[in-house]
Amino acid sequence: MSKVKKPKEFFGQDTRIAPLGVIAAPGAIELSSKVDAHLARWASEAGCEQPNGTFIYESQCPRFQSGDAKGLIKSSIRGLDLYIIVDIGNYSCEYQMFGHTNHMSPDDHYQDLKRLIEAIAGKAYRINVIMPMLYGSRQHRRKFQESLDCALALQELQRMGVQNIITFDAHDPRMQNAVPLMGFDNVMPTYQVIKALYNTVPNFNPDVDHFMVISPDEGAMDRNMYYSSVLGVNLGMYYKRRDYSRIVNGRNPIVAHEYLGENVEGKDVFVADDFISSGESMLEVAYDLKQRKAGRIFTYATYTIFTNGLERFDKAYEEGVIDGVFGSNLTYLHPDLKKREWFHEVDVSKYIACFIAALNHNMPIGDIIDPHEKIQELLKRHSTN
Repeated sequence: MSKVKKPKEFFGQDTRIAPLGVIAAPGAIELSSKVDAHLARWASEAGCEQPNGTFIYESQCPRFQSGDAKGLIKSSIRGLDLYIIVDIGNYSCEYQMFGHTNHMSPDDHYQDLKRLIEAIAGKAYRINVIMPMLYGSRQHRRKFQESLDCALALQELQRMGVQNIITFDAHDPRMQNAVPLMGFDNVMPTYQVIKALYNTVPNFNPDVDHFMVISPDEGAMDRNMYYSSVLGVNLGMYYKRRDYSRIVNGRNPIVAHEYLGENVEGKDVFVADDFISSGESMLEVAYDLKQRKAGRIFTYATYTIFTNGLERFDKAYEEGVIDGVFGSNLTYLHPDLKKREWFHEVDVSKYIACFIAALNHNMPIGDIIDPHEKIQELLKRHSTN
């Protein structure tokens, strides 16, 4: 097994394809700053510190009172290998329009991304987009006469000159088929989640006698199967019975969750999904698992957006149904969520920085990041403690 290389090993070597630059789109400033801190530290350790100590090039997307906007890059980016970080889910961003305050939607963030690419105007050596929550990803397939938002957006970005897109836990990774000639990486922060479980959960013991992984539905099987495989524990799943004769809030309502798997009695359970939106499905699964006498229940979602508020999860935690909810910082986390005792933030900024370092130095991703190897090292380290 080859040793995983450190990103700082590449800084200072003559392997980068072009000088590195990072642009933080509106809404992604906090995440971009954390990513930049890792990159700047690695560069400094390699003796090639940036003159101003940062790889971020200042940009803006100011708006007129009519709601129109423009993209603005405030310094020269000619010849740079540029990485634009955008969070299309950050609804905390606001702008004024005819005297009213509007919250930015995913559509607004996507338009600002295009404005920044327009402002670059072909002067960069290469344009890469890091979009953790993929725009339009929940509208990923056509069932009736309806739009295909994600596919169209990917093709539009390709036409604008974007060469690589990095996303995390795409709702359906097959969306990359829409742009077969463009670089597309769909990344799963599995190592970061398992590390957070070890650092947060008391007496965390992921062995086959004390721990199980449960998929909340058939669509989440792949990610949960990976967790169960690397941890060496058993896997169960729920499938959703839906009423396909009705549409409520844009979807067919769920009639019941049916469980398939072995006995969960007395075992700690981990349930992973890409989104906790309303949280309805996750809570139904958790309550059913408690009725089956499961031990502690820990849930994870890459994007914990809680569109219907936090009260139902507060109640589930108070009742001892859910023992913890883990969520990444790949999209905006409401301050009230961060204050909850039951919520645990999973920092993925270093993972993003590793990707940027590898791509900028034209290195195979596997040479710098090997999640399976890192997970095995983590399990081995904790098994000997």
